[in-house]
Amino acid sequence: MSSSFRNFFFVLALLCSCQTEEQDQKAETPPNIILIFCDDLGYGDLGVYGSTKHRTPNIDQMAAEGLRLTDFYVTSSVCTPSRSSLMTGCYPRRVNMHQNARPPAGTEGWMVLFPVAQRGLHPDEISLAEVLKQKEYKTACIGKWHMGDQPQFLPTRQGFDSYFGIPYSNDMGTEQFPINPPLPLMRNESVIEAPAEQSTLTKRYTEEAIRFIQENQAHPFFLYLPHTFPHDPLFASEDFLGKSQNGVYGDAVEELDWSTGEIMKCLKKLGIDENTLVIFSSDNGASSRFGGSNLPLSDWKGGLGEGGFRVPCILRWPGHIPAGETSSMLFTSMDLMPSLAFLAGAELPRDRIIDGMNLGPHLRNPHIRMAGRETFFYYRVEQLQAIRHGQWKLYLARDDWRKIMWNSDRGSSSYRLYDLSADIAEENNLADQHPEIVAQIASLAERIQSDIGDTDKDGANQRPAGHEPEPKPLVMNRKSE
Repeated sequence: MSSSFRNFFFVLALLCSCQTEEQDQKAETPPNIILIFCDDLGYGDLGVYGSTKHRTPNIDQMAAEGLRLTDFYVTSSVCTPSRSSLMTGCYPRRVNMHQNARPPAGTEGWMVLFPVAQRGLHPDEISLAEVLKQKEYKTACIGKWHMGDQPQFLPTRQGFDSYFGIPYSNDMGTEQFPINPPLPLMRNESVIEAPAEQSTLTKRYTEEAIRFIQENQAHPFFLYLPHTFPHDPLFASEDFLGKSQNGVYGDAVEELDWSTGEIMKCLKKLGIDENTLVIFSSDNGASSRFGGSNLPLSDWKGGLGEGGFRVPCILRWPGHIPAGETSSMLFTSMDLMPSLAFLAGAELPRDRIIDGMNLGPHLRNPHIRMAGRETFFYYRVEQLQAIRHGQWKLYLARDDWRKIMWNSDRGSSSYRLYDLSADIAEENNLADQHPEIVAQIASLAERIQSDIGDTDKDGANQRPAGHEPEPKPLVMNRKSE
């Protein structure tokens, strides 16, 4: 055979191969997505992450059948700002969800939103649910929202077809502030129970989740399941109360494991397991006071240490994400929005900055080390206080941070540098040994401070939060206009 004929058949085979690959890609159905987001679950609270107190066989099995991330970060060590990043793919300061606004009086500048607050996620922000809506996803939010409790800030105004859950943390009832209404349980934009019966919340969330999956199994769907627990006050249903080795905290964690198992059983029973990506994570680290663990990390919820910002994250998608893999690549909650958009074939908004990166190819092949995601900025309220770059974490020389919660860490007048690849507990300060690394990482601060701001300094590319000048409490029988 002549060389010209060989070349002809080679080109023909290549074209056929490309056409077949393109047809396969077009034929691939966008995956169902279930995002399970716990409240204050610590890095060391799951068996697969080293817990010896909690029995979590379903979540451990999920990790055995999927990908476990060891360096997954949320953008805040408390809930409201952390959740705003999950929904928008942005640092909280970029969308101005990094602190509370009045009322109640005296809470302005605190880390999270309180009931009847004037602030909420701006209706013009494009949420993860709205991105997936491009591909005709059915969407539901079941659980704790905590990005504004006024009607224009609720999940039903942010791309979710339906909502069932509590609008903020479960400790924010009348006992916290007299201005607070009884803790409301909502369906869509109406309060259906107040105060919410918390001992059955995990069970009811699970029932609602399974019902949503069953009703939408014929469509691509996005289920956002932000659990109420193990946030304090702690509750568990009768089937789990008193059954763990770690008090009611362990009871709540083990019921969350049961819930995850029930959802996985449902997917298998319906025959949609292999077309459903399930993600399990937490909004921030465990609190120091209620029985949780962030080991082997240092620090707690609300703090700057790894235990506040680094959380468990497991992703399972049979046939698409390899089973039994572990990745130490730096991955953030902001990266989920662009990564899930990529996997669903949806487009990100092009009229605004998105801080997250598309790490979808890494999820399909964890051995791919993607360039670009090397740096992470630790903000606490309005102030940049630390930077991770590669294996190094630098605490900036900042001593002007206002103490807002219960943390003893008010900042430092000197730099602290830790090699997280060898010192995950942040015990050995290497700043004096590596002044060149300190200078290199510190030089990254000016760019992000100019971009999204810092103490007494607005950023050039911040976007406003939503604002309601006359907020009203959520009470029974009150419906949105």
